[in-house]
Amino acid sequence: MQAETPRLTFDIKPNTNPMPEADRLKAFENLGFGTLFSDHMAVIRWSEGKGWHSAEVTARAPFPIDPASSVLHYAQEIFEGMKAYRTSDGRAVLFRPEQNAHRFNESARRMAMPELPEEAFLEAVEKLVRLDAKWIPKGDGASLYLRPFMFASENFLGVRPSKEYIFCVIASPVGPYFKGGAKPVSIWVSEHYTRAAPGGTGAAKCGGNYAASLVAQAEAYAKGCDQVVFLDAAEHKWVEELGGMNVFFVFEDGSIVTPPLGGTILPGITRKSLISLAREEGVTVHEKPYSFEEWKADVASGKLKEAFACGTAAVVAAIGTVKYPEGEFQIGGGQNGPVTTKLRDALVGIQRGQSNDRHGWLHVIDGI
Repeated sequence: MQAETPRLTFDIKPNTNPMPEADRLKAFENLGFGTLFSDHMAVIRWSEGKGWHSAEVTARAPFPIDPASSVLHYAQEIFEGMKAYRTSDGRAVLFRPEQNAHRFNESARRMAMPELPEEAFLEAVEKLVRLDAKWIPKGDGASLYLRPFMFASENFLGVRPSKEYIFCVIASPVGPYFKGGAKPVSIWVSEHYTRAAPGGTGAAKCGGNYAASLVAQAEAYAKGCDQVVFLDAAEHKWVEELGGMNVFFVFEDGSIVTPPLGGTILPGITRKSLISLAREEGVTVHEKPYSFEEWKADVASGKLKEAFACGTAAVVAAIGTVKYPEGEFQIGGGQNGPVTTKLRDALVGIQRGQSNDRHGWLHVIDGI
């Protein structure tokens, strides 16, 4: 469905009962991930024949959902993940938000949902951050996580695209995604479950992909691991991605390999940024298939020196231990490797405004 182009006007309705300042500051002392939410939300509605309408930023509150709401039965739902940061000089910034807006519409097309004009996506995010600017936490690893999402809201039972949708953005002040900060994570190789198949929804950021990964993630937890890594659906041979992150491999000759996009892997914005940063440093980055058997052999021979995962939530996390049904192995002595650390520091430095943003990736939110 093509997006309508008329400019939306947002109705700003400040929350009349915001969280008391003392309570908010107390909550900031021990930030987790995705459990604390700001005072407001941005909402835009879509209906067939009318297009996008009723844009507002209002008090965060539940949506009334009819039992026949189509999202509950046919799972038309997509989302994004992005962050607002407070730089050392006090600016409020977003990191490459236009990439989120673009990917959001790619997901919408795959899920037969209406596309949201990118300027409306960005304006909704900006207006929410402006209104909830005091919710941007300071400190190492802290940020305001933003969750733009859209779901089908028409009340009907029938297998067809909905004729009504709700787009919303909520905000959550967060600390590091993994407890303990930037230490290496352990992963479990799933041999019985797959995340996506050719022709499926693997490249779309839809809730169903994550729902399908939960049983494998639970298996990983049961094995004492932080995350699960999935192999391809066709041959169950090629490494694809973790439950919510892309994966990279660093070799002794300094080159890097990451699985190629092709419809089954989410095109991560962090992934794209790291590839650019590495290549600018003269590092050869190959986007090519890499099998689990190669992974084991290359670790055993010493050819593979580091592996890391990346995504908006976790940023960059070194992979220290890999477990699978027949055994386990350790990468780089289970420590953060120099290439992983350098790339993470370079990316975080840009995101936090601590280093030169020569790419123009930072989006400054004026008026805060």
